[in-house]
Amino acid sequence: MTEKHIDDLTGTQTTGHEWDGIKELNTPLPRWWLWTFYGTIVFAAGYTIAYPAWPLISSATTGVLGYSSRATLDVDLAAAKAAQGDLVAKVAETPVADILADENLARFARAGGKSLFKVYCSQCHGTGATGSVGYPNLNDDEWIWGGTIEQVHQTIAHGVRSADPDTRYNIMPNFAGDEILTPEQIDSVALQVASFSNIEGGVATPEGQLVYSENCAACHGETGQGLVDLGGPSLNDQVWLYQGTLEGIKAQLAAPRHGVMPSWTDRLGDTAIKQLAVYVHGLGGGQ
Repeated sequence: MTEKHIDDLTGTQTTGHEWDGIKELNTPLPRWWLWTFYGTIVFAAGYTIAYPAWPLISSATTGVLGYSSRATLDVDLAAAKAAQGDLVAKVAETPVADILADENLARFARAGGKSLFKVYCSQCHGTGATGSVGYPNLNDDEWIWGGTIEQVHQTIAHGVRSADPDTRYNIMPNFAGDEILTPEQIDSVALQVASFSNIEGGVATPEGQLVYSENCAACHGETGQGLVDLGGPSLNDQVWLYQGTLEGIKAQLAAPRHGVMPSWTDRLGDTAIKQLAVYVHGLGGGQ
């Protein structure tokens, strides 16, 4: 029989292990902890009998209570759809501009649009719709294709430079690559454009204004105010889609970048697009 070792200081039996003269006490677990542990074992066994638990080849044990979280979710979703069914139908049949005139309907559409935005739009425009380089900020009042509720709806529905036959479409010429302008002309018009919004280094000159009037004003306006009907961005403010510097302007003139926004009609349907339009329009920059 193994002799028990008792620690002289504490009076507690040791495990018999010793390291460098240090002995390990064999302190028993508290009774309440031990019974709690046993209780969890009993609970776990009962749970696996009562509820779905053990995976099988193509399914799982169903449990004697027959509970299914998926069935519960289906019931909850059906109840939610039934609760909002009248409002969804009303959004579907109401012109998008008239939705704003109905406070309750607009509130419902805006809430749905907010959820849709997080799923489908935030990847490009940001969770707060503040945009990033190449992706427009939707909170300000600068709109490339117009910020009325109808214009926003049109842009979401058909996209920009997408495969949709009714897509928004414009393209900036490749002034350098296609040899439309000489390097000297690109420099002069870049200085002219930079002067519209007081960008550092910008200088208005007769030569720059002439090149601008002949090559840029048709889309961007004579004073750089932009033309939403043509999708020509404003050039006389501090909002820039790519880079608001003199070098950035030269780069866009020499090798223009053209973003693409998908058409959402086929994927989301008109009702969801109306909700998105109401939400985006209400972010603060809607006209």
